[in-house]
Amino acid sequence: MTELSDLTAVQLVEGYASGAFSPVEATRAALHRIERTEGAVNAFVRVDAEDALGRAAESERRWLRGEPAGLLDGVPVSVKDILLLRGGPTLRGSRTVRAEGRAWEEDAPAVARLREHGAVFLGKTTTPEFGWKGVTDSPRHGVTGNPYDPGRTAGGSSGGSAAAVALGAGPLSLGTDGGGSVRIPASFCGIFALKPTYGRVPIYPASPFGTLAHVGPMTRDAADAALLMDVITGPDWRDWSQLGPVPGGFRDGLGGGVAGLRVAYAPGLGTGRGGGAPVDPQVADAVRRAVELLAGLGAHVEEADPGLTDPVDAFHTLWFSGAARVVQHLGEEDRELLDPGLREVCEQGAAYSALDYLAAVDVRMALGVAMGRFHERYDLLVTPTLPITAFEAGAEVPKDSHHTRWTGWTPFTYPFNLTQQPAASVPCGLDRDGLPIGVQLVAARHGDALVLRAAHALYEAGVADGIRPPAPAQR
Repeated sequence: MTELSDLTAVQLVEGYASGAFSPVEATRAALHRIERTEGAVNAFVRVDAEDALGRAAESERRWLRGEPAGLLDGVPVSVKDILLLRGGPTLRGSRTVRAEGRAWEEDAPAVARLREHGAVFLGKTTTPEFGWKGVTDSPRHGVTGNPYDPGRTAGGSSGGSAAAVALGAGPLSLGTDGGGSVRIPASFCGIFALKPTYGRVPIYPASPFGTLAHVGPMTRDAADAALLMDVITGPDWRDWSQLGPVPGGFRDGLGGGVAGLRVAYAPGLGTGRGGGAPVDPQVADAVRRAVELLAGLGAHVEEADPGLTDPVDAFHTLWFSGAARVVQHLGEEDRELLDPGLREVCEQGAAYSALDYLAAVDVRMALGVAMGRFHERYDLLVTPTLPITAFEAGAEVPKDSHHTRWTGWTPFTYPFNLTQQPAASVPCGLDRDGLPIGVQLVAARHGDALVLRAAHALYEAGVADGIRPPAPAQR
């Protein structure tokens, strides 16, 4: 028998409507799953069971009256501890953030939309300090392990959210993505995540990382992500760069399939590293099978590459400058409390000039033009989400690798933060150690609905069947 904590948000809402089960029962199941798994994985920095059950009881009464508050009434959700959630502190993984002396009475825009639609907040999920890197560990909250093997990393920076969704601790979570931070942990943890077009989901306060930073859904599947996007894309005056909701929403057309779509498959994404980034053969095989599945569903697939020059130096200039801005107000005593790696990149970022920054912007704009031209010919670009599967927890880079920073092993994710394109990670297999593999789907700017539609077609075709954490990770 399927446990309530293993149901999707779509299934939960259907069950509430039919009376098969209640929001209180679903919330209790999610809280029980947290109790069973949290000691091994460390996905949450705060869980408020009393508040969650109180909100679930209110939702239950609304459903009994036939008056649900919105699209997600009674659905258990979690929020990355980068985003404001009213009623408790947002510590951002840092010992330099003080909880005391502040009322914490404001929701981030996406959180506010969830509240308006009756969602049940379980708590806040782990993040590396200020979300600065592609794995999740911080001086304040420790290391977050992978649901498939807690000794491996969950990825980052939205690692706690990915682990929570994978383990059934709520079917939905809000993450942030400045260089891959929803897609990296989604790939490592075997869930779905979408980095929307920049501005599609309003952000407040504005990120110090500027327009690299996106808020996105982390879910069990693409149908849940479409449902969540229909909620969190609601307008919010606090974000002057918001794009506003999509007419008709994201669930309309979700089942339209991929027949006739022009799909470019770039197995290595020629990023200037000898014709493409090296990809683990097991990852390459799983991604190729997903591409073949798209072709079998009627997409016109050809192996084609945008021919990008690796923009990592430009990304570092923008990203490290943002990190330096985050800590600019700190005195020397507080700087000693920072993650040592973060302290290093902040020092590097502080040394850049305005001309260095603008040169990086030039690279970014050229990359955007190149990808715009590419998408004149192709509707979708498909790559591996990552070239590897999850490695040792607590490390920024894989042991014995030549990489010095997390960007060394994430060559397929950060380019699309520079271009602001929608990009999603879909689970497409397991390696011989039973660790998840992700395939990345990328569309032109504003093509979020197309990415969701293609991902949904893959799910309907069984691309993620059998990809769930093993029972030992749930003890």
